[in-house]
Amino acid sequence: MKIAVYPGSFDPITKGHLDVIERGARMFDGLVVSILENSTKKPFFSTEERMDMIRKATSHLSNVTVDSFGGLLVNYLKENKYGFVLRGLRALSDFEYEFQMAAMNKRLDPDIEIVFLMTDINYSYINSTMVREVIKFQGNVEEMVPPETMDTIKTKYKGEIHENHRTAQRTGKHLKRRDPCAFFIQGDGQYGGGPGDHTGDHVVVAG
Repeated sequence: MKIAVYPGSFDPITKGHLDVIERGARMFDGLVVSILENSTKKPFFSTEERMDMIRKATSHLSNVTVDSFGGLLVNYLKENKYGFVLRGLRALSDFEYEFQMAAMNKRLDPDIEIVFLMTDINYSYINSTMVREVIKFQGNVEEMVPPETMDTIKTKYKGEIHENHRTAQRTGKHLKRRDPCAFFIQGDGQYGGGPGDHTGDHVVVAG
């Protein structure tokens, strides 16, 4: 059987991710969507929350499973006898980073094969970092994430609002709605703010 791993942070899973998962599921006998647990980053959603959202979003795909790992991707592949890595590409900026990671992983294990899929153009502008910023500034992300994930996102968002309110009460500081370094949804529905971080859902060689 040909089993591929689709690694990433998925914080949260987006419609762009789901597009790649659905197409990858048709290409391979089995597809493992595996969350990279990176100790140097503090995710917005916990590993358990992300795994649950992915399971809900992929419940219609019988050959897709969800897992998590830490450390080197190549070690995870060897331990589980997986031979393929699936990655999505949104733009040219993604390719440069992904090419470097692919070259490093091939150097570490020449036997693995890395397959790239271009994300559907309708989702090419979406990344997890942008989604988190829109959530943070009370924008609507329903067009960016699978509908099955919205309950989890809304629950998490409400928790963040309450925590921010408590922090503001303790410190006397109130959050600014329009951070110049963040994306937000304006009244006309357009994006505003500064440049986004395009590395939010990239997998790194080591955790």
